[in-house]
Amino acid sequence: QGHLSRLLAFGLGLSVTAVEGDGRLAGTAERFDRELLRELGKMGVPGKKEGPPRRRQNPPRRPQSPLTPRGPRHVAGRLDPGAPWGEFLLPPDPPGPGPAAKNPLGGPGGSEKGERVLVTGLHACGDLSPALLRHFARSPAVAAVASVACCYMKLSTPPQPPGSPPGYPLSAWVAGLPGHELSYRAREAACHALEEYTGRLGGESGRLRAHCYRAVLETLIRAADPGKKRPGVQTVKKAHALSFPQYARLGLPRVGLDPAALPLDSEAVGAMLEQQHKVVAFFSLTLLLAPLVETLILLDRLLYLREQGFQCALVPLFDPRSSPRNLVLVAARTPLGTALSGLDEDSSEDEDAGVTEPPGEGQD
Repeated sequence: QGHLSRLLAFGLGLSVTAVEGDGRLAGTAERFDRELLRELGKMGVPGKKEGPPRRRQNPPRRPQSPLTPRGPRHVAGRLDPGAPWGEFLLPPDPPGPGPAAKNPLGGPGGSEKGERVLVTGLHACGDLSPALLRHFARSPAVAAVASVACCYMKLSTPPQPPGSPPGYPLSAWVAGLPGHELSYRAREAACHALEEYTGRLGGESGRLRAHCYRAVLETLIRAADPGKKRPGVQTVKKAHALSFPQYARLGLPRVGLDPAALPLDSEAVGAMLEQQHKVVAFFSLTLLLAPLVETLILLDRLLYLREQGFQCALVPLFDPRSSPRNLVLVAARTPLGTALSGLDEDSSEDEDAGVTEPPGEGQD
């Protein structure tokens, strides 16, 4: 819904084009922008001029005022990881209300006006993060990339159809490493919040009950439909405050099952619910190994970029208690020293900013 692009544009005064795969969310982001512009108008900030934002020559490192009326431009479309940079935009799914957007990076040299750009993705899900890295590697118009990944379980893995490169592994080195394969379960575990879970264990939180609920629910789902090996049951809000039958009645319809057809109050279900301590112990052991899986995935991406000849680094940019995916993969076509030299200074000035700037001057 454009939260990152809104911060970069209104908060830092940067020229921002945001690509959103869901046309409806792109429309929602534009509505939020208009609401913020109205609030800025009430504060006496001059209104935004019509037309796309102009590129400033040698923009200041920080904006002159806390907020600027320089809003982002939102484009509805999806990234095609296998296409050339100038053809990377596919139609959104579902489509937005307006006509198909022109590829914002399809002009001479790879960008709309021949300018160099910074590509960034905050919690880019599944194969979207590898797609950003591949487009950076093949497009000279992209000066740098900053990627914070998410949803490792949604990464594609070999074997893949011809012309569809996998999301993992990316690097030739990891691809040649014996035993490099990662199961869906291993990649899913790498997405959990280790620091938050540690706090729950220390406080004997009632929220731990939700893990046992999920385990029992998946057991019932597989018994009713053995073909559902990984049922896509989304998070049930405040599950720990519900009884198991209440929780199951909310979760089962999401996988196409009728709660009335399953024994939610049986002795067998009660016996499984009494095994909560074993579920917590198993989940704790899983989380102990989760950082190793995430490290392998992120190092694979770093090695891929180094194999392409780029300078890159993994930076723990903010407190993992704010978000467990706090490692930022940054890469540039120029030495990273200048880009990263001010990071400690920026962090000391504003620990909550969590934003790096593109390397060099005059880049959008």
